Amino acid sequence: MAMTKKTQKDKISIIVPCYNEEESLPIFYKEIDKISQEMPKVDFELLFINDGSIDKTLNQLRTLSEQDNRIRYISFSRNFGKEAGMYAGLENATGDFVAIMDADMQDPPSMIKKMYKIIKEENYDCVALYSKTHKDYSLIRKLFTTCWYKLIAKISSTEQIPGARDFRLMKRKMVDAIVNMNEYNRYSKGIFSFVGFNTKWLNYEAPDRVAGKSKFSFFKLFKYAIEGILAFSTAPLVLSAIVGLLFCLISFIAIIVIIVKTIVYGDPVGGWPSLACMVMFMSGVQLFFLGVIGMYLSKTYLEIKKRPIYIIKETEQDYRESKKEL
Repeated sequence: MAMTKKTQKDKISIIVPCYNEEESLPIFYKEIDKISQEMPKVDFELLFINDGSIDKTLNQLRTLSEQDNRIRYISFSRNFGKEAGMYAGLENATGDFVAIMDADMQDPPSMIKKMYKIIKEENYDCVALYSKTHKDYSLIRKLFTTCWYKLIAKISSTEQIPGARDFRLMKRKMVDAIVNMNEYNRYSKGIFSFVGFNTKWLNYEAPDRVAGKSKFSFFKLFKYAIEGILAFSTAPLVLSAIVGLLFCLISFIAIIVIIVKTIVYGDPVGGWPSLACMVMFMSGVQLFFLGVIGMYLSKTYLEIKKRPIYIIKETEQDYRESKKEL
């Protein structure tokens, strides 16, 4: 009698960057465990990235890793930022499919079932989510976000979906392509778009956080927006050249006008207030664009130093070995 070959299960790795999420973690784990039980034909790996949390997040991860052998964690030596956390997760995940989620439950674990079904049945490489509504955003933040997406769409060659979240499920080939882009200055939303692959976008309404507060202040979001522009567009450099050329042309015309007025009408040059205003204005423009050039140079400087994107202080394996020694 011929023996039937056992079909190997798909494996989904869930990457969860964490920064001070001690209140959210038990709720998130309970929900993701429930979803995993509803998907018996899929193996799960839960990979938490502790990004230098100063609360009891690491203790929570230690406890969870003892209770469930599907749980892995990487704890950084300090806070390196969410971008580093996502990269560390992608680099260390072992699943056939890899998802990135937040622990605050604004990325509903229940969506994993739908995303997995789409990626298997409709042959997409990635299923990603975006939200048109942001209930927790202030009016200024909503206005800033809308304007930024319109700007980046015009100056960047990579597609930027308004309201796109980091929550997505990807095939292994796409994950490998992203990991190969090991640049120090990371803007993942742009990288996800840059590597290509067929992506299906799902619109959903993000629920409220179950605990804690957003780690992104308006200033941090502004810096992140600048990072996106510098990483995926050289338009500011082109603009500086155009403005420089424009002011040269204006200056040339102004010189001709002054010479003609002096020769024909004997009209001397106007007083110093207008001249002082022009000098200050021109100086401001020059300093602004010098700053733009400086930001591009600083990014180059950081890249060529080849510093690590993150440094690992502890993993679940380290913790288990230390427990054995005791």
